[in-house]
Amino acid sequence: MDATTQQPLKLSVLDQSPVRKGGTARQAILETTQLVKLADQLGYTRFWVSEHHNARGLAGSTPEVLIAHLAGETGRIRVGSGGVMLPNHSSLKVAENFRMLETLFPGRIDLGIGRAPGTDRLTASLLNPSNTFSEREFMEQLVDLRHYLHDSFEPGTVQERIRAIPVADTVPELWLLSSSGQSGLFAAHFGMAFSFAHFINPVGGPGMVQAYKEHFTPSEQLASPKVSVGVFVLCAETEEKAAQLQATTDLMLLRIEKGISVGVPPYEDVKAQNYSPEELNRIRYNRQRMIAGTPERVKVQLQQLAAEYQADELVIVTITHDFSDRMRSYELLADVFSLSRTQQLPADEVVGEVH
Repeated sequence: MDATTQQPLKLSVLDQSPVRKGGTARQAILETTQLVKLADQLGYTRFWVSEHHNARGLAGSTPEVLIAHLAGETGRIRVGSGGVMLPNHSSLKVAENFRMLETLFPGRIDLGIGRAPGTDRLTASLLNPSNTFSEREFMEQLVDLRHYLHDSFEPGTVQERIRAIPVADTVPELWLLSSSGQSGLFAAHFGMAFSFAHFINPVGGPGMVQAYKEHFTPSEQLASPKVSVGVFVLCAETEEKAAQLQATTDLMLLRIEKGISVGVPPYEDVKAQNYSPEELNRIRYNRQRMIAGTPERVKVQLQQLAAEYQADELVIVTITHDFSDRMRSYELLADVFSLSRTQQLPADEVVGEVH
């Protein structure tokens, strides 16, 4: 029996605080704040924010700061990083940041860890001049981070003399994020949960997840493998509207790949495009990274994706030019998957306030 038939499929959110074309970073962060409140009320499992640098189209550069704000605006949903790009940071400082978050919001914090810099090599070298981008140093950082989070140490190591402060009664849930198989093997070795970024790499993911499960070593924090899969989703009431949202994402991804950072485009920009054969081929490839359509159609495709990966949790990434479309997509998903709602949005919490 596969994971998707053993228990209901859980849905979570990865929000990158996208800046729309002509918009501002403050507007993007206010939208992220409103979205986490909605996700909390709709019954999503967790809400992750990302770390990107030198990317004007994404406002999220400091997940540890944003998590503190978002967790304070919500009451139930888990809030975390998707992820902290560990090579950019000191393992001790990451441990202290997330111990503080766990002290403030016990039992609600996730520490998702990535190996990529979340930026270009030049910016990464400024964030951490000693970063060598090597697998060995990343492994050493993971070892150090676990020791700092759990007050453990190997005799004779620096962790024997140094503690991450504050001392917390609980520990953040640890996830290793990846769009490749190597970090999946790291997650298996350390007994961590594993989240595969299908929205970045749509090829070979199920095999990488299977390798993680086969090599998984139980840890004190996790007795058996735990998997989620991130995917772009664009859900709308009509196929026509969903196709427009998808076409906008097509253009956004093409521009990102070309190094063009002008923010999330409106559909009007799409209508003005005349794509080359090479661009059309790239669009066809990128559409493997996303699922778009009406609620019932999207539900079937998401269930199929979860079955392919043998995962019981999907992390939904939705980026649209109009914030109301983004909110509505998450609402439609929550309804079609019958997520357990809590309270309704207060009357003054209207989408138009952040436009």
